[in-house]
Amino acid sequence: MTDKIDVQNVGQPGKTYKVDAAKYAEMRKAVLAVTPTEPPGLTPAQIIQAVKPHLDPTLFPGGETAGWWVKCVQLDLEAKGLLKRTPRAPVRLYRPSSSA
Repeated sequence: MTDKIDVQNVGQPGKTYKVDAAKYAEMRKAVLAVTPTEPPGLTPAQIIQAVKPHLDPTLFPGGETAGWWVKCVQLDLEAKGLLKRTPRAPVRLYRPSSSA
């Protein structure tokens, strides 16, 4: 059985979900590494492409499921205040200077 971790969702305050801890940790590290600290930041699609070279191929062979995991980590980090989104479409994400 794999270890699980609780993650939050900025769109559902107070609710948590259990996900694979190793995949979450790997993706969190990659998302934070590629996301700029200044607005306007990157779109989720740009983040998905940018994280793929940073991922352990045993956890994400061929970048499989990277999109789902980026979204999972994005929503959790937004709930924790470690990622912010720009107010206008398209959605762009950045790390606020207080989380750097």
